[in-house]
Amino acid sequence: MGKIIGIDLGTTNSVMAYMVGTQPKVIPSAEGSNLIPSVVAILENGSIVVGQQAKNQSILNPKNTFYSIKRLIGRGWDEEEVQRDRKILPFEMRKSAKGGVEIKFGDDWKAPEAISALVLQKIKKDAEAYFGEPVTDAVITVPAYFNDSQRQATKNAGKIAGFNVRRILNEPTAAALAYGLDKKKDETIAVYDLGGGTFDISILEIGDGVFEVISTNGDTHLGGDDFDQRLINYITEEFKKEHGIDLKEDPAALQRVKEAAEKAKIELSTVA
Repeated sequence: MGKIIGIDLGTTNSVMAYMVGTQPKVIPSAEGSNLIPSVVAILENGSIVVGQQAKNQSILNPKNTFYSIKRLIGRGWDEEEVQRDRKILPFEMRKSAKGGVEIKFGDDWKAPEAISALVLQKIKKDAEAYFGEPVTDAVITVPAYFNDSQRQATKNAGKIAGFNVRRILNEPTAAALAYGLDKKKDETIAVYDLGGGTFDISILEIGDGVFEVISTNGDTHLGGDDFDQRLINYITEEFKKEHGIDLKEDPAALQRVKEAAEKAKIELSTVA
């Protein structure tokens, strides 16, 4: 049987791993990083780039750079979260014929899962290059609060990317498994997850190696992206006060501010 990889398809970054004996091992991307930015872009010549290459050019190409797609996947157009994201994200979107979300992708309109599939295709390609053999099977994690529509859309993204999706697994369950909590006594545990787009807590009950999510709650708009947005708002407001220029009216300038804000956040978060 071929290898099965586990994929954390994140709002901001994605990670892939496989099991070595009883331990998970992260698979590096083609660029040598453990993290693959969950970013897709269409270049001026029409070619599509994914991951770090897409993120690197986002400053000069904001309207054709697609990120935070996980926040839209499987959601209805009229949902409050979607309407909030419309005001923040730089790319164009509209209501689909079925009441979901469609994103303007070049000359086409695509469902969010079709764009997430491009990230998963890169993951598949990089995993195959790492192993030197085809990789067809995957387990993909999702937040515990994802509903059936969001889970199915995530599974569809995997299928579009060419994976046989063996299971959609709750992220807190995956975290607990990674820490080996299934090997310990029966207990009730809490798992906090602070990601790029969400911050949530799940209460899990473990018995006989089986995990059951008893309860989950959190904020679907509180994560690293939102920290960045607060910094961006502060910088642009202060700049407007001082110079009378609204950087939010210039997409390229706003993207430069976004990159600087993220860099500042990372540096401030890692100061000893």
